[in-house]
Amino acid sequence: MIKSKGYAAKDGNSPLEYWEFERRELGSNDVLIDILYSGICHSDIHQVHDEWGGTQYPIVPGHEIVGRISAVGSAVTKFKKGDLAGVGCMVASCGECDNCKSDQQQFCSEKKTVWTYNSTDVMHDHSCTYGGYSDNIVADADFVLHVPESLDIKKVAPLLCAGSPLTRP
Repeated sequence: MIKSKGYAAKDGNSPLEYWEFERRELGSNDVLIDILYSGICHSDIHQVHDEWGGTQYPIVPGHEIVGRISAVGSAVTKFKKGDLAGVGCMVASCGECDNCKSDQQQFCSEKKTVWTYNSTDVMHDHSCTYGGYSDNIVADADFVLHVPESLDIKKVAPLLCAGSPLTRP
């Protein structure tokens, strides 16, 4: 397991507080990103306060993530250690159904979309996912994008919420 630390809400009425936790190990097509910036989205606030229902506590929000890759799985070829990278609202899906093959992973026909936080990782160990208000994150390389070194990464992170032109080379 990968040691992690971040800020979590323990219930819908408490402020975020420092929390240490573990993430799953890297699979062959995964990358580990050391997080440098995470944007703040209204959905983070709604999820923390369970305003939409279904929040799994403790919750570490954040799905607008930019950081440096610190490790890559054995099958990863498009990233290397040290690359600047970003992650949006998903970290995995089945990759095999018609929706996933049509870049519509959020509608995975197999119901195997894994959201960046507050999601059960049905593609790996069924653990709960924790987001970008932390020091690192594990994501399938297919859900990670290259971030050009020339960009101001403080300004890049919020672009990852809705999907940006950065997601396609």
